[in-house]
Amino acid sequence: MDYKNNILETIGNTPLVKINKLVEDIPALVLAKYETFNPGNSVKDRMAVKMLEAAEEKGLIKPGGTIVEGTSGNTGMGLALAAIVKGYKMVCTLADKQSKEKVDILRAVGCEVIVCPTNVSPEHPDSYYSTAKRIAEERPNSWYVNQYDNLANSQAHYESTGPEIWEQTEGKVTHFVVGVGTGGTISGVGKYLKEQNPNVKIWGVDTYGSVFKKYHETGEFDENEIYPYVTEGIGEDILPKNVNFDIIDGFTKVTDKDAAVYTRRLAEEEGMFLGNSAGAAIKGLIQLKDEFKEDDVVVVLFHDHGSRYIGKIYNDEWMKANGFID
Repeated sequence: MDYKNNILETIGNTPLVKINKLVEDIPALVLAKYETFNPGNSVKDRMAVKMLEAAEEKGLIKPGGTIVEGTSGNTGMGLALAAIVKGYKMVCTLADKQSKEKVDILRAVGCEVIVCPTNVSPEHPDSYYSTAKRIAEERPNSWYVNQYDNLANSQAHYESTGPEIWEQTEGKVTHFVVGVGTGGTISGVGKYLKEQNPNVKIWGVDTYGSVFKKYHETGEFDENEIYPYVTEGIGEDILPKNVNFDIIDGFTKVTDKDAAVYTRRLAEEEGMFLGNSAGAAIKGLIQLKDEFKEDDVVVVLFHDHGSRYIGKIYNDEWMKANGFID
């Protein structure tokens, strides 16, 4: 009989799906690594389990303990599934710009959720980073995950996502394009692909209000680049240790409006019902079209599912209020 022993064993081996209408002007073959097929509906399931298993091996969390993490929602979901299977409690801190659906979904799988203000610095005691760290220090037998600096994050993608893309394209992948948040996906996949073929180009998609693009190009951490933005799941106002800038060939920035509009276009024109960062990723890829030739195989990774954005990206009133549609 063919079955899995628990839900965590279904993580990975997600399909590659050809994108058609939205990339008609691009000469290359464009394939989406479609991560919503993971049980938590996002790419973050991969690294959530890897980080937890690494913590267990190091004795950082004991049976019955509490996992604490600051998350934009998807890592929290992956950790929550792992916590259920392995018998831990889960506490998530989120910034208040994250969708209501993300909060509701995390509570539905048994998480304690604490919503924190977006418009404060990372060092501020009320930020979702600081709040998670403080809770982990205060509660006995707690483990603060810190997906930004926990290198098991990028290792998960080096061990699973990268090899899958290489095998699924029969080694013909020439470009990998992905939104960058914690940096785990781009760094882990990029490291693996460049080890197989140093000529593979690795492109990061950034957002306006984030520091990545300028830092990569100049080495300067410019605080003037930092301001609030709407796009969820990509960009940062810190430099996570998981971002390996040496592996990344370049960044392109996508506006909040374009990210939102192209998320809806993926649903309406490709039948791909995806989250906010997918719109940013496909628009970023389109902005890079001069980089691609006819024989190229371009893989873009789509992080999460559209069900987490029903009240925002897929809501006409919200889109109008933000000036994203007329």
